[in-house]
Amino acid sequence: MSVRNLRYLFAPGSVAIIGASEKPHSVGATVLRNVIEGGFKGAIYPVNPKYDTLGGLPAYGRVAQLPGVPDLAIICTPPETVPAIVRQLGEAGTRAAIILTAGLNGIKDTQGRTLRQAALDAARPFVLRLLGPNCVGMLVPGIGLNASFAHTSARPGKIAFVSQSGALVTAVLDWANSRGIGFSKFVSLGDSADIDFGDLLDYLASDPETGAILMYMEDVRHARKFMSAARAAARTKPTLILKAGRVAEGAKAAASHTGALAGSDDVYDAAIRRAGMLRVLTTEDLFAAVETLAHMRPMFGERLVIMTNGGGPGVMATDAVVAGGGSLAVLSPETLRKLDEALPATWSHANPVDIIGDAPAERYARTLEIVLQDPQCDAVLFIHAPTAIVPSADIAAAIAPLAKAASRNVLACWMGGDAVKEARKLFADAGIPSFTTPEEAVGAYQQIIQYRRNQNLLMQVPVSASTGFVADTARARAIIDGVLASGRKILTEPEAKSVLAAYGIPVVETRTAATEEEAVAAALAIGFPVAVKILSPDVTHKTDVGGVALDLESEDAVRAVTQRMHRRLSELHPEARIDGFSVQQMARRPDAHELIVGVATDPVFGPVILFGQGGIAVEVTADHAVGLPPLNVVLARDMISRTRVAKLLAGYRNRPAADMDAIVWTLMQISQMVADLPELVELDINPLLADSAGAIVLDARIRVAIADKSASTLDRLAIRPYPQELEETIEWQGAPLLLRPIRPEDGAAHLAFFDALTADDVRYRMFVRVRELNPSQLARFTQIDYDREMAFIATRMGPNEVPETLGVGRIVADPDNVQAEFAVTVRSELKGLGLGQLLMEKLIAYCRSRGTREIVGEALPQNTRITKLARRLGFVVTPSQEEGTMHMSLPLK
Repeated sequence: MSVRNLRYLFAPGSVAIIGASEKPHSVGATVLRNVIEGGFKGAIYPVNPKYDTLGGLPAYGRVAQLPGVPDLAIICTPPETVPAIVRQLGEAGTRAAIILTAGLNGIKDTQGRTLRQAALDAARPFVLRLLGPNCVGMLVPGIGLNASFAHTSARPGKIAFVSQSGALVTAVLDWANSRGIGFSKFVSLGDSADIDFGDLLDYLASDPETGAILMYMEDVRHARKFMSAARAAARTKPTLILKAGRVAEGAKAAASHTGALAGSDDVYDAAIRRAGMLRVLTTEDLFAAVETLAHMRPMFGERLVIMTNGGGPGVMATDAVVAGGGSLAVLSPETLRKLDEALPATWSHANPVDIIGDAPAERYARTLEIVLQDPQCDAVLFIHAPTAIVPSADIAAAIAPLAKAASRNVLACWMGGDAVKEARKLFADAGIPSFTTPEEAVGAYQQIIQYRRNQNLLMQVPVSASTGFVADTARARAIIDGVLASGRKILTEPEAKSVLAAYGIPVVETRTAATEEEAVAAALAIGFPVAVKILSPDVTHKTDVGGVALDLESEDAVRAVTQRMHRRLSELHPEARIDGFSVQQMARRPDAHELIVGVATDPVFGPVILFGQGGIAVEVTADHAVGLPPLNVVLARDMISRTRVAKLLAGYRNRPAADMDAIVWTLMQISQMVADLPELVELDINPLLADSAGAIVLDARIRVAIADKSASTLDRLAIRPYPQELEETIEWQGAPLLLRPIRPEDGAAHLAFFDALTADDVRYRMFVRVRELNPSQLARFTQIDYDREMAFIATRMGPNEVPETLGVGRIVADPDNVQAEFAVTVRSELKGLGLGQLLMEKLIAYCRSRGTREIVGEALPQNTRITKLARRLGFVVTPSQEEGTMHMSLPLK
């Protein structure tokens, strides 16, 4: 389920309180009072057989006696009664209920089900949506609905707040009321038995009353659903998360460095970042970010100009910018010349721009005008400390119009209290975010930067198949199947390297030797110098037991080392099994960096990929980044950029830059392995040596497990990768034509396709005249969430062997997959050749395979081609309720 019947939760016409009471301080009495005093205009039905009236309203003994069907029911009765009440409500026709009662998960019914599950089973046949159990309730201030036992009400506003913590709900209500912050929706999720984060994100994304979404999160249970809903919501409005549990209580034992490093908080960070949302660390930051992002202008860079009337605050702001990884703009010579003309000779002559404490309002205005014109300036932070020379309000009045009209983001820091109170209000009225300290203001600027970065990544839905190389999946799978058949879970180093080699990842030549003499023979075959490592399924880190020897130059050296390794392991771990030795070619790469690339399996988000600085001290350096597969070039480079080692990889002094393409290729191929091999549970490549000549694997470790054959290979991934299985090549007009899902890489071809359409064809598709696609529109068309929508393109090789798009068929399903809306566009000069019908038939077949119930579409009356095609394919075409359009509908069985 998703948004089905949530309208009855958030906009009910009537409310029943099951368990209403007049007992002081009881939940039933508090809820009844809140509903009545909140100003709800609909019918209110108290239900309790002990009373004839409650709160001045008639009381009813049970649900069946109600004079009308309540749209929403609030249940605050003992746990044992809840499943039966839910069933009664469903039978009566109620479609939404809030279960405030706690303890349902700890009690079982006569069938052995928890009461939580029994309530869900009772609701399911009626599509009765349940909020809770064990929640505080919900508030919709815009309609006066306080369906909660909170101690206070909420003001109306444009912010939706969703919390898993009941205690935080009441605390935030207090906090927000004291600051005049209002809400469109205020929801306590409780145990999320039915309605969860994904459902609410889907609903709030299209809620016209909500301008921003704030969430307090402790955990996510349905990763794919959450990621799809979060990505959709974050495209339309700022979505911020305050995630609890940042510090792990203890590191669990893992079979690899990756397993130890990729903690759950890192994974949540990666998911939030990938979804285009913003994570904040405190409640103050949560609401401050809303104010900042609500007034944010598009940013094309991250260079900040600081303008101040005092040197000290400017230095404080500069420190905060540099410490936070931000960058100050370098003022252009022309800007410096203009500032020299406008400012006293004692001004700072650099960024921060210190205009001196005696500045009149005109100097502030002229300085802001000048810096806003500098092409090196992407944002301005204005800092003011009050003086006795010019009232702060006069300065605010002079520069507020300039800041409001600016194409760049302007943030303000009014330092002080009463002296700047009026100035703050003037800026607030102009929609300019204001802060009390330089550090707070810089923090807001950095939130804008991080949000912008996350939004840029939001649309990067990569392909699962790597380009330019076809992996030998069968070879890799045969190795893994053999390991599992033998009862093992850990691949030997040579086996692990063979799997990597099957995916085109360079590995040093490695051979397995069961005995010391076989090790000598392997060394002779490879050629000296060699490295020798002990093979034992009971040893996780070979260096810890002296199980690694490098730069062996002779047969005697190999023989002596293997004997010593055998003896040492027997002394340190007599119970450990010894399977032999691996002998590998020494990689002479003096300028190479030691990196780690790995895979771990998160219990919520499934496989995650890790990249960072490698070596034996990876846990100590803790220099790593985590990302969700699948990856493409942009996402892989972003992962690399988030590590400290990235600066070293760029080169320094006489050390040349590493081959970044080779590192990116490795990450993408590992991502492909994750999509192809559901048995892969954990992977370590440590070290991956990278230098200007490329990257090569020195050591690798893989842990596998038997995969769930009943589930799809890709179900375990939080983001669905490119569905290569939907590609289809057909004959059209005497030549092969490829019908396939659209990919992010199709951006250039899609732009050319759009440019080739006539003005009328564009209007038929978009219902308005559009001259060109802007970058965000292009990204929206080509970078889609394959779990929610599908766009098939008809493509072929054009002149100069450049792929060209001839037509596009698009389908977007609602979150419940009940109804999907289609659109088909064919290049203008290719109409009438059957291409539109091919794309429509592809869409219909796809929707049938997904179980979609109905396909619908809208068209202008003049677009007779599409309406005739729709009728030919079985659609019913009728005038739409919206004036001037035709509605097309095709029910699917």
